[in-house]
Amino acid sequence: MSEAGPGTRARVPVEDQQLVDPPPTRPIEPGAPPPVVENAGLSRWIPALAVVVAWVLVYFFTRGNHTLDLPSLSRTDLHDRLTGVQNGLLEGRSTNPVMQFTNAIADGFRSTVDWLQRLVSKPAFPRPVPQIGWLGVTALATYVGLVVASWRIALLVLASFLAFGVLGFWDASMDTLIIVLISVLLSVVIGLPIAVWIGTNARANAVVTVFLDLLQTMPTFVYLLPIVLFFGIGTSAAVVATLLYALPPIIRIAGFGIREVSTTTIEATDSSGQTYWQRLFKVQLPMARKTIIVGLNQTTLAALSMATLASFVDGPGLGKPVLQGLRVNDVGTAFVPGALIVLMAVMLDRTTTAASERSERVARGGTSNVARRRLVVIGGGVAALVAVYLSRTYVTLAEFPTYSVGGRISAGVSDVVDWIKDNLGGVTGGTKDGITEWVLNPVQSVLAESPWFVSFAAIALLSLVFGGLRALVITVVCLLGVWYLDLWHDAMITLNMTLFATLLVMALALVFGVWMARDRRVDLGIRPLLDAGQTIPPFVYLIPVLALFGPSRFTAIVAAIVYAAPAAIKLVADGVKGVSPTTIEAGRSTGQTTWQEITKVQLPMAKGSLVLATNQGLLYVLSMTVIGGLVGAGALGFDVVYGFSRSEAWGKGAAAGLTIVLLGVMLDRITRAAADVRRDDGPGPRRAFNVRLPIGPPR
Repeated sequence: MSEAGPGTRARVPVEDQQLVDPPPTRPIEPGAPPPVVENAGLSRWIPALAVVVAWVLVYFFTRGNHTLDLPSLSRTDLHDRLTGVQNGLLEGRSTNPVMQFTNAIADGFRSTVDWLQRLVSKPAFPRPVPQIGWLGVTALATYVGLVVASWRIALLVLASFLAFGVLGFWDASMDTLIIVLISVLLSVVIGLPIAVWIGTNARANAVVTVFLDLLQTMPTFVYLLPIVLFFGIGTSAAVVATLLYALPPIIRIAGFGIREVSTTTIEATDSSGQTYWQRLFKVQLPMARKTIIVGLNQTTLAALSMATLASFVDGPGLGKPVLQGLRVNDVGTAFVPGALIVLMAVMLDRTTTAASERSERVARGGTSNVARRRLVVIGGGVAALVAVYLSRTYVTLAEFPTYSVGGRISAGVSDVVDWIKDNLGGVTGGTKDGITEWVLNPVQSVLAESPWFVSFAAIALLSLVFGGLRALVITVVCLLGVWYLDLWHDAMITLNMTLFATLLVMALALVFGVWMARDRRVDLGIRPLLDAGQTIPPFVYLIPVLALFGPSRFTAIVAAIVYAAPAAIKLVADGVKGVSPTTIEAGRSTGQTTWQEITKVQLPMAKGSLVLATNQGLLYVLSMTVIGGLVGAGALGFDVVYGFSRSEAWGKGAAAGLTIVLLGVMLDRITRAAADVRRDDGPGPRRAFNVRLPIGPPR
């Protein structure tokens, strides 16, 4: 989710993003009609439609009965028991060995973060300023960009750090980078050994992948509830949550890179008598270097995404002012720190990507003028050290000057938002009200106002139709879990919003994905925008949508669509692009229209990619559930936020988080099973594509 991602985001290995093993093509006789791929899945839509029709008919006679509706501020005995578990753990904090262990870890994280803050972002008493002031920090960061990447990246880093200070968020920006830095370093230290393990051991890969799937299926906010319980609030909770969220990408992607090293190369090293460790350090890790750095890129972006969300547990950084603006519906207040989060994401993404490309060039001996490069590196290092000395000596070079640029931008954005509300409020409000009245409310009524056992049976039957017996078993287990957690009604409302948003995501994916696949110029123009969209943390998407539509369920849905669409569009584009050119040319030679070519050849042959895009779209949308609860989405998102804000409601928040996880597992497994069924029904040479479904997002 992504992914990544979350957090699989912008660039992941082929195994985790698109299609592998394209089908072999058969020779086509001259003049023969083009192969037309029939929709083997059509037979599944007929019983599915029958289930839906029967469901609606039963709904008309039973609506409003046995819905298990629970008022938003109400709790059940189960929720109070969960709260009691939390209270018991907190009361036994001093004697419980597990709590003592987690408290010791939390203290270590707090001390580390506090030391780094005094180093670069807050006064280190008795000094009135940090140990290294803004000039020294900026110079060091720019120098790192120059060494690991290029002078262009160094300029990007320089501009980014100056923007942090000029716009008035230097301290918050440094705090965010501190959390990201600690989390990424720990992810590398913990994740690389595990990646080596799963990359060289098939059994370990099978076991570890289960846990990675669970971590990446779980929406981001669900991490925070148990983490707060065991690690408290503040910096320690922020580091732990960010670490857990950022760990899966580097394990999965680096493990993939090690696993994909040529078996011929491995056999050659074995025949030469190399030991396991010699083969690992001299062959496998060097050959997987580029993929490992891609994993580092994904882990870094995932860490930034979670570090901003950690403001909900009083984590330091740029997430705090964004959250403050969203809570009071002040887009202007949230805009500047939100824009800086985007800038930071772009800076980190481009730096790690450029570092990957440069390491590949160096490994292949592609560098030129080594002497000049050495002089630049030495000169840059000297300049950085001089800047550090000056920032430690002069207060004006240690504490960033105060500018009013950020305040003026916030005021300007607020004015623009007011203008939009005054002049476009009728259009945006009419759109929101129309879709809510004619689409969202009717479907939600069928899902949530039917007797719970009717919805249960209908959803289970649909999972059987599309995914088979395996999907049915998992669906029944997940639905029983939802029922047990006493949040059935809210779960159905969340499911309605998720399905509607996913439907619109797939509509966008089909339109833009096919367009990109058929026109290289369009692909070149749109793909950079999609890449940029996938680097933006989900928290930030709420800001412009809130400006247009105000706080509402519709706002949360639109933000989820904008967040999920880039990944789905790229998957569809890559899948359609992978259709055999021979097959397309054969169709054109018989006079097929463009519409026939798309609907009868390209889309059916890329159906594995379409299912994969649907899977990722569902999980990306679901990951926005709790974030949407901040702007009026209600249902499970509100329940989690409510559990965060009121200690007596912790149990309800925990139950809502677990319910979101169950919905995510259910939807993920249904789409995965549907992909397997469709793949086995595949066209032509038995199997259209060999699709591997990643668990995402990425984050």
